[in-house]
Amino acid sequence: MKYRFLFIIVGIWFCELHSQIHENLYKIDSIQNVLSAYKLNDPVFIANQHFKIGELYRNSLLSDSAYFYLQKSEKVYRNYNHKYELAIALYGIAVCQTYDKDYTGSEVTSIESLTILEGLDENNNVNLYKAILYNNLGIVFNELGQFDESVKYHNQALKLKENLNGDFIKSIGLSQNNLGYVYKNSGQYDLAIEKFKEIFSNEKLIKNYPVVHVLALGNYAHTLFLSKKHEELPKLYLDALRICDSINDSYNSIIIHQHLAEYYNDKNDKDSAKYYAYRAKKISEQYNNDDLLKSLLLLSNIEQGSLAVKHLKDYIKLNDSIQKSERSKRNKFARIRFETNQKEQENIQLSRERTWLLIISAVIILASFLIYVIINQRNKNKELKFIQQQQETNEEIYNLMLTQNDNIEEARTVEKKRISEELHDGVLGRLFGTRLSLDSLNMANSTEAINTRGQYIAELKIIEDDIRKVSHELNTDFVSGSGFLDIIKTLVENQTKAYKLKYELQHNDDINWEEASNKTKIHIYRIIQETLQNIYKHAQAKLVKISFDIKNSVFCLTISDDGSGFDVNKAKTGIGIKNIKSRVSEIKGDLSINSEKNKGTTIVIKVNTT
Repeated sequence: MKYRFLFIIVGIWFCELHSQIHENLYKIDSIQNVLSAYKLNDPVFIANQHFKIGELYRNSLLSDSAYFYLQKSEKVYRNYNHKYELAIALYGIAVCQTYDKDYTGSEVTSIESLTILEGLDENNNVNLYKAILYNNLGIVFNELGQFDESVKYHNQALKLKENLNGDFIKSIGLSQNNLGYVYKNSGQYDLAIEKFKEIFSNEKLIKNYPVVHVLALGNYAHTLFLSKKHEELPKLYLDALRICDSINDSYNSIIIHQHLAEYYNDKNDKDSAKYYAYRAKKISEQYNNDDLLKSLLLLSNIEQGSLAVKHLKDYIKLNDSIQKSERSKRNKFARIRFETNQKEQENIQLSRERTWLLIISAVIILASFLIYVIINQRNKNKELKFIQQQQETNEEIYNLMLTQNDNIEEARTVEKKRISEELHDGVLGRLFGTRLSLDSLNMANSTEAINTRGQYIAELKIIEDDIRKVSHELNTDFVSGSGFLDIIKTLVENQTKAYKLKYELQHNDDINWEEASNKTKIHIYRIIQETLQNIYKHAQAKLVKISFDIKNSVFCLTISDDGSGFDVNKAKTGIGIKNIKSRVSEIKGDLSINSEKNKGTTIVIKVNTT
């Protein structure tokens, strides 16, 4: 025979209900007095107070009043998009619907609340409300006879509770009892027994929370009864009753009295069965109609004759009254949901209109932005074209500069050769003739003449050697290509000075720049110029090192800095790097860039000279 699971759960705190109701009603009066005393213009504050009142009514099992206040707060939270507060208000409404057996409505409301909570950042409170919403869904599906769904939701609730921060040992024990209860209702007695024994093995839970012990013990005993394992009965029932007496829990004793009446009736011990059935009826009259209804039906089966008929009639009358009341409440909830849905539809329509307005505005803004981008891009293209033309002009100037430098070097060589020939053929010849004349005059025998001539001759020899040396040096040309290296030095000196950088320039004298084409020289010049500019703009460096080397007919240019560096794989390729790559490609070279954050960047360019 199926029992109302909902009211078993309510029973874990029902023993304190009367004092709680008085306390809750006092708190409700206090809150309402505050709302009446002050003219408040803060809808959210008022909604918070309505939520508190609704929760107090709900904890007092006054679901009509609870629903009224919770629904008022829910509307405000929804309008102001307070998602967390909306979710817990919906949870309160869902529980009220479960109290009044509007299981379909409770399912819909619970799912909506869970959906909102799923969209929030996870924290302890959010996960706690998820757990109790899953617990409510487990109760709902158990009442609807969908036991697999009920087990699924109770397991989800249990999993969340086990991962909460704080002391939730009692709540976890209740979820374990819920699972055992569903297994019992679905006829899976072995699983139910296993779950109840899991509760009994938790000494801390049994010791500190006897009300959970009572629930589990009563359900465990009834599971044994249903599975025809009566060895420990009625002892377990009586143990449960003793615990109820010790904690003054008369509400949970109703179910145990009913189970004892069933047990003794099954054993054909009518006196004991009647005793416990009437005890259950008397206690249930103080609480709720569902337990009283069950007690009347039980008595109609135990009693005989006119008494059985009387209890059956009372049962039918009370059952009809309960059904009408439940139907009325479900209809009221349905009307409220309909009105709420109507309001939501109006809000959806307004939202659609706003959405279209936003879309049109966005299209206009986007079109304006695209027009701006197009115009701006055209201007940039013109600017780039001008820069390109300027660059081409610079290259032409540089070519002329290199050509002029070659002409100067050629003129310098011709001039040096002319001076050398002049010295050798003119001055040196005359000096040589003078020396011969002096040699001939040296035949004079006077000591003074001999000494004087000897001094002139020695001096003329010195002049001759000096002129020969100058002639030889003048006739030896400067290092090939030294003009291009001078240009590079000038570029590096000027740019590093402007950028406030220190520099080191190294050059391998084996490089013959005369063999390199003007195109190669131009690109090398521009690469160094572009790299120095990039270092200044992006690297925040203090020192730059530039070196020229040649190995196995491969020319190598290395430029490194001690700047901030960058991630080569992730960094976007800027126009500077693109230009360098383009120039390296033009001279058919290889480019490698190595960089580490905070360690600097090294660029290596290799060009085959053969």
